[in-house]
Amino acid sequence: MGYLRAYHPLVTVPVSFALAIGALVVGVAIGFLVARTRTQRAERKPEGPTVAELLMRLVRSSNNGVVVLNRFGDMVLHNPRAYELGLVRVSQADPRARQAAEQVVETDEPMEIDLSPLEARGRQPEAVLGIVRPLGDGFTIVEAVDHSEAVRLEATRRDFVANVSHELKTPVGAIALLTEAVLDAAEDVDEVRRFGSKILRESTRLGQLVTELIALSRLQGAERLPDLNVVEVDAVVREALGRTSLSAESAEISVTTDAASGLLVEGDRTLLVTALSNLLENAIAYSTPGSPVSISRRLADGNVEIAVTDRGIGIAEDEQQRVFERFYRADKARSRATGGTGLGLAIVKHVAANHGGSVGLWSSPGTGSTFTLRIPAHISPEPATGKQIPPAPRQEKTPERTPRLVVTGQEAPDHGGKL
Repeated sequence: MGYLRAYHPLVTVPVSFALAIGALVVGVAIGFLVARTRTQRAERKPEGPTVAELLMRLVRSSNNGVVVLNRFGDMVLHNPRAYELGLVRVSQADPRARQAAEQVVETDEPMEIDLSPLEARGRQPEAVLGIVRPLGDGFTIVEAVDHSEAVRLEATRRDFVANVSHELKTPVGAIALLTEAVLDAAEDVDEVRRFGSKILRESTRLGQLVTELIALSRLQGAERLPDLNVVEVDAVVREALGRTSLSAESAEISVTTDAASGLLVEGDRTLLVTALSNLLENAIAYSTPGSPVSISRRLADGNVEIAVTDRGIGIAEDEQQRVFERFYRADKARSRATGGTGLGLAIVKHVAANHGGSVGLWSSPGTGSTFTLRIPAHISPEPATGKQIPPAPRQEKTPERTPRLVVTGQEAPDHGGKL
């Protein structure tokens, strides 16, 4: 026994030390494993926004107005578009939307409401459609959709049909009445001749209207446009001047041009001549007798610009965008007197668009107007390497009288002192 008591302490000390070392190693291993697990979890955690954040971004970026209401009609969520469409005003949802939300909570069925601005009804094509849907637990969502463009297009279509009917009815009715007058005055040669000239004038007007309607339909995609060819701008100007010379002479308008430019474009010559002729006819019709009209051409930023300038009555700023609409007339009385169809500038716009170009307008009431037809210039291909092409004979150029067109603002354009 004494021996055991003497030996026991010597045995327990190293054992205790070994146990302590083992416990320390186990603790370090467990800590390492826990840290590694946390690191792996952190690595597996997806970076970026959460689903809730993405949904919030979706609501805020929506093109429709969105408002979420609780059972008391208070807003829980809304986006900036809701303010733009009038769904939210002074931090409150539109009363019509709140009233509809109450009904939706009771019936648990979605419904549509008219959220168009009250002050705009009946005066302009501004339409906002609201769709109210239940979300459960007394919450509803109101979505406002802007239908103004669809309403405007429908109104344009109705106006177009009405205008076409009216424009066709006027010469047809006049021809019928004049024909009756000719029959009644069959024995009077002078009266027959007088009424016959009027019938001819109305028939010409009717034919022009039908021709322009067909051309406009063709330009808007009803028929395939012809292949584009290289067209001389100077030839287009000469032909357009020839077409409008009689109108200019009758109106006592002198039309002047700048020097030949030698510019080329890719397009359909007939359509380009029609567009420029329409611009000239428009300038002549809205100019006072004796006032000048000028044509100028230049190359600018890869486009050939053909500008037609007059010193006529001008166009008010609020009407300058509408003059390119079909049948729109800035001065209806003058258009009727000159026999215009109201389609000329619409045709010019579509001709330019079909050639990859555009038409610009500068105008000031009482000063005049400048319409500029822009068509991409034709770029000649580079000569092949190694082939020598003789240079073109050098010609003496007259001083170039290039117009400076101001598309916006109230500064009158300078067209080389021609006007």
